[in-house]
Amino acid sequence: MHILREPFRIIRANLGAYLALNAIVYGVLLAGLAVGMLFPELTAALVTGQEDDGTADLVVSLLGNVWLFALTILAVNVLTVGVLKILLPSLVVPFAGIALLVHKTFESGVILAPVDETMATLLVPHSLTMVIEFQAYVLLSLGSYVLGRAWLRPAAVGAPNRRQGYARGLRQFGWLSLPALALLVIGAVYEACSLVYVVPRLLMG
Repeated sequence: MHILREPFRIIRANLGAYLALNAIVYGVLLAGLAVGMLFPELTAALVTGQEDDGTADLVVSLLGNVWLFALTILAVNVLTVGVLKILLPSLVVPFAGIALLVHKTFESGVILAPVDETMATLLVPHSLTMVIEFQAYVLLSLGSYVLGRAWLRPAAVGAPNRRQGYARGLRQFGWLSLPALALLVIGAVYEACSLVYVVPRLLMG
């Protein structure tokens, strides 16, 4: 099917960039976890910020409905990270989405650092969530890369000028967003189910 072949064709054509982005994103995530463990006060400050802005209360209020919880997670991940931090900035400044994703990834690592027994327990099932969701973000950041390259170097995508290069790069971004969205759906369902059904059992021992 073309809807499956085209994203993988784009990944293969930009394999070096895809592998580099994987190394950067997951490396920064691990660095954030390490920094959070070394400086637990930094983790505490970021967690307090989430409590103050109502994020923590929203999570608690949704724990009673796993599907609504999953839908909310999906909407937040798509809108706040996929659209606001990766797509929209990349439409204005080449590669800007990659830089903003790196910052977001580091911050996420710090917040999720296993600074106490509760966070260490939470990280056990949540590790898979991070792998799935950040792979989606890697695909979107690859979209930022191919858009920026096509914009600055139209010949790289066989375009005669930057306007057409931008259009072709944006089209490739769209193709890469399809598997990214699929991963975000899977990640949201798994995260909701793990937080509702798995984490409470682990915390109770």
